[in-house]
Formats: sequence, structure tokens, C-alpha cells
Amino acid sequence: MTTEQDVRDAARRAKDAAADLAPLARAAKDAALHAMADALIAQTATVLAANTKDLTNGRAAGLTDGLLDRLALDEGRVAAMAQGLRDVAGLPDPVGEVVRGYTLPNGLEVRQVRVPLGVVAIVYEARPNVTVDAAGLCLKSGNAVLLRGSASAYESNTALVAVLAEAAEKAGLPEASVQLVPGTDRESVTHLMRARGLVDVIIPRGGAGLISHVVENSIVPVIETGVGNCHVYVDAGADLDMAERIVLNAKTHRPSVCNAAESLLVHRAVAEEFVPRVVTALRHAGVTVHGDDDVLRLAGGEPMDGPPVLPATDEDWAAEYLSLDLAVAVVDTLDDAVAHIRRWSSGHTEAIVSASQPAIRRFVSRMDSAAVMINASTRFTDGGEFGFGAEIGISTQKLHARGPMGLPELTSTSYLVTGDGHTR
Repeated sequence: MTTEQDVRDAARRAKDAAADLAPLARAAKDAALHAMADALIAQTATVLAANTKDLTNGRAAGLTDGLLDRLALDEGRVAAMAQGLRDVAGLPDPVGEVVRGYTLPNGLEVRQVRVPLGVVAIVYEARPNVTVDAAGLCLKSGNAVLLRGSASAYESNTALVAVLAEAAEKAGLPEASVQLVPGTDRESVTHLMRARGLVDVIIPRGGAGLISHVVENSIVPVIETGVGNCHVYVDAGADLDMAERIVLNAKTHRPSVCNAAESLLVHRAVAEEFVPRVVTALRHAGVTVHGDDDVLRLAGGEPMDGPPVLPATDEDWAAEYLSLDLAVAVVDTLDDAVAHIRRWSSGHTEAIVSASQPAIRRFVSRMDSAAVMINASTRFTDGGEFGFGAEIGISTQKLHARGPMGLPELTSTSYLVTGDGHTR
């Protein structure tokens, strides 16, 4: 049997499962999620043994320490994944929610209600915890899920899906509600992207290369997630103490994630005072600053305990560093900051630090990103921080779902129209 046939067969099984998942009551789905969590805890040793194989293979393949850390599991991380499933069980069920309802003049009652998407495929890299998070969120929202992790986590993902699928089925969910996509090479992803009519939507999670590959090649609808070239703009008259705190948090709190700041823009009116202090603070925190001519001039001497300030290029303005690097520029006006952001942003998150309400309103009205922070760090663009309880990813597209994607974003809608013998 070919890889293509294997993938399509898995998708067909998922489509059958999705039809039986859609009408399930919340209690049945929540019970299954708790059973899956219990099974993870009970089979922690099996999961960790599989993860050890992935780590051994990863070291032999020369994976970086950062990738190995994202790949690694321990008892604490497995327990956290199990708790994540329990947390999802505690969230409201979006299926059946009435988005809007009204009665037409002719007496027809119209309701728009949330329904599952159907078969959701998740293509992702490195982190095995995504396997569990995605399975839980998809099942809670009534969707069958096809999981395609990276080859580096194949043993871990195989073990995790085996545990989750068995527990879900024993708890009463349809067979094949949770499946691992067959295959470990790009061919299986290609066949998944061509399974139009069997797979309802693909969600890629990972680096820019993976996301671009799926977006550009899939004939299955794609929800594009999370490349984050996020900006912080410090306006004239901003509280500079606040601005420094926000910049440091946005850049250094967790630099390897998509909501970390990658660019800083400073209004010329405060640049003479703010640029030297913020660059010094950033360098003391281990950040390499890539600055324009004004920043290079204002940055001053190089402290012995910090990296140098480097000249910025167009590559820096476009970069999602995911590291302790920050592109910094001085701008003459708020509109110049807006123009810079609209040229280089990936549409994820932008922040303004300002005491001026007119400036804030002007900035916000001209942004074209999924989230805009006002006097707050870009690091808050996150499903948990927004109060969603969990997220499947952060969408940077404009159709259906945008920003952190919680349970409602894993649904579509259907119109229910009730009459009393009405004819047209």
C-alpha cells in the first residue's frame, strides 16, 4: 500500500468519525478528555521511553540544544499535558452556540449556530505537547483530528496518539477520532494537503518554512498561523520607565516564541533620552541590537558585558529572529512608524507605548495586524492570557479565525431555519 493510500484511508476514517463526533453532548466529550488525561498519567513510562528514542536519534542527527529541549519530555511535562486536557474539559462547549437569531417578517425563525469544522489536520514541528493540546481542542469542539508532527518526534507522537486514541475510544468516542498521519517524510504532508473533500482544514504550526510550504501548496483550506515579526513603538511623550519595562519584557521574557518583539521603533522626540538607556538595558540582558544610523550614533560605547550594536539591514527589519536579537530604528513621526510596520510586519502583534489618546487612536486605526497592544507587552497575544483557556495557534490571516485560536475558532456555523409549512 502506498503512502498516498495510507493517508487517504486515514482521512476517510476521520471523516466517518467526524460525523459521529458532531452530535455528541458536552458530557461525553468531557468524560473522554478526562479519560485521556488519566491514561497519559498511567502510561507516563511508555511515553518517556518513546521520547528517549527520539532524543537519542536527535542527538545523533545533530539537533541543537534548543530543539532538543522542545522535544524532551519528563514526568512534569507529561503531567502538564494531562492537566491541559482537564482544563479543556472545563471550558464551555462552543458547538450549538447561537451566534445570532431572529424572526423574519414572514414568520420564519432563523438561527446561526456553531458547528464543528469536521476533519482538522494539524501539521507541526518538534514539540510533542502539541500532539496532546491539538487532540484535546479538536475533540472538545467536535472535530476529528489528524496529527502530523515532525519526524524528530515520531516515536513520542506515536506513543502519545496510541494512548489518547485508545482512551478516547474506551470512553465512547468514535473510532479514529484521533489519528497520527501515516509516514514521516514530506510525501505524507503532500498527500494530506491534496486530500480535499476528506480533510476540511489544515493548520500548520511551526517555522516560516513549514507554514509557507503548506499555504503555497495545499488545495485543502488552510488557516495560516503565527510567524511573528512583532513591533513595539515608543511614541513622543511616552512614559519611558514603562516603555523600557515593556520593551525588555517583549524581547527577553521568552525570545523563541512568535509573540516576542523583533523590532523597536522610537519617536525622534524621545530618542536622545530613550535609545541610550534602552539599548544599554537590552545589552545587559544579552540582546544584540541591530540599529539604524541614529541608533548607532545614540547607543554610545559598548559595555564589556553586552553584545555589540550592529548596523541594521532590510533583512533585520523583515526578521523573525526568535532569539536575543532586536532591530531598532528612530522614526520622525507616528505615521513613519505606521508606514514602517505596515511594510515589514507579519501581521501578528504590534504595540504602542504612549500617553496620548489621539496618538493611540491614530496608531490603532492604521494597524493591520491580528492584535494591537496599548501600553502592554506583545507577549500577551496568547490564548491563555486572553482568557480562552487554551489555543490551537495564533492566526495571522483575515478569514474566519484571527489572533489566538480557541475553541470557537475550531468551529464553523450553520443556519437553522424553522417554519410552519412555509413555501416561497
